[in-house]
Amino acid sequence: MTADHPSAPPGTPAHHHESILLDEPTTADLRAKVTQAWREFARALADRLVDLPVGARVELTLDPTASGTDDAIYSVGADVGTDGRLNARAVGNATLPQGYRLDRAAVADMVALGWSPPGVVEGSGDQFGLHCGVDEATRVAAVLSRTLRDIYGAPHPAFLVYQIEDTEGEPLAGAPLGTARSEFGLVREIGTELEEALAAAGGDSPETEVLDLAERVRTVVSTMLKSDSDRVQVDSDGDINIRAGSAMVFVRVRDNPPLVDVFSPVLTGVEPTERLYVKLSELTNRMPIGRLYCADDTVWASIPVFGRNFQPTHLMLAVQVMTGLADELDDRLHGEFGGKRFFGEGDKPGRGEHRTGMYL
Repeated sequence: MTADHPSAPPGTPAHHHESILLDEPTTADLRAKVTQAWREFARALADRLVDLPVGARVELTLDPTASGTDDAIYSVGADVGTDGRLNARAVGNATLPQGYRLDRAAVADMVALGWSPPGVVEGSGDQFGLHCGVDEATRVAAVLSRTLRDIYGAPHPAFLVYQIEDTEGEPLAGAPLGTARSEFGLVREIGTELEEALAAAGGDSPETEVLDLAERVRTVVSTMLKSDSDRVQVDSDGDINIRAGSAMVFVRVRDNPPLVDVFSPVLTGVEPTERLYVKLSELTNRMPIGRLYCADDTVWASIPVFGRNFQPTHLMLAVQVMTGLADELDDRLHGEFGGKRFFGEGDKPGRGEHRTGMYL
């Protein structure tokens, strides 16, 4: 049986989160990891650009579901023209909704990076353009990466989705672009399997939208974990249990209002000091989705997913983010504040510790 997952204490901001995105002096090593991830991404992108055949294209998009940019689609891309040169482009204000458009400073930064304003480069239309030889692939990769990171605000390459296609729109095989997610990779495979599984379970008709939310959630999680839905481990509270390194992640379905809560008791047995609250507030302010807070002697991480008009892909993203977040963040906070990780055998014993429940 899992401990009850409380709501945040009064005054706790419901901001967004992901541990790898922290940027403060006390987590400088995490910032270094993020920087390294961007370098690896840029190198991999440069290698792919060099090998692109004529007519092939690369499209990189900041996932709006992960980044919280709603209807704003920030994307960059490049293709190889018939002249064998690279044509790069980046979204401009013409296609961005109010509130998400680039201000004058951002536009100036785009030009400083090497972009020409929309319409200047032939064929760029309402997008920023860049035209150069394939021998400058490294520079183009750097420009695309910095545009996504510094101008569009992508906190980490893991928040990027990419497509690499030939002239027929078919995916081109090759090494992954760092931690960015391929539109044609595992996510698409899981999506196909998920559609089949949900169809077998009753489809998406109005009568089965409530297919029972719990059953749909179980189908999503089991599909992600490549397991049969009836083999997913569920504890006496009805929570699905997923082990993530030294952390445990729970997926709980709530009825009123319909909600799926993906959460983790990151640390138990911690002393709720002012320093801890300040730390959690700082971390939460730098996290794209979800929240971090302390209730009693436990630090919780939580990502809610709406149950009404349930979107399986939203739950998939929440589970992916939380499993990475909990496993990294429990180590980080334990080193600074002590307490006990869920699967930390040598940790300081925590009060009211709960360790039961199976994992996948």
